[in-house]
Amino acid sequence: MTIDYDSPQASQQDEFTEPLDEQKTGKAPDAIDLEEAELAETFELPGEELLVNVIPVQSDDFTCMSCFLVHHRSQPAREEAGKKYYSECEG
Repeated sequence: MTIDYDSPQASQQDEFTEPLDEQKTGKAPDAIDLEEAELAETFELPGEELLVNVIPVQSDDFTCMSCFLVHHRSQPAREEAGKKYYSECEG
């Protein structure tokens, strides 16, 4: 098989400049499917809504530097280099 090196050839850069979606569907990438947009606005996840009261960290609490959970100072902890770790955490 002979190759004509004088004929114009598509470079690899040209192959990747067209978005994949546009190649598959022939649509412009900024075209929005209005039916999908309307469906997304009305979609609700099943289940109950959870309401949680968030309480800020108190002066007698510490944040474990391994799991980043807040624990009360009465819970066993170890301290290394000024950082506290809950004793149940491997750190």
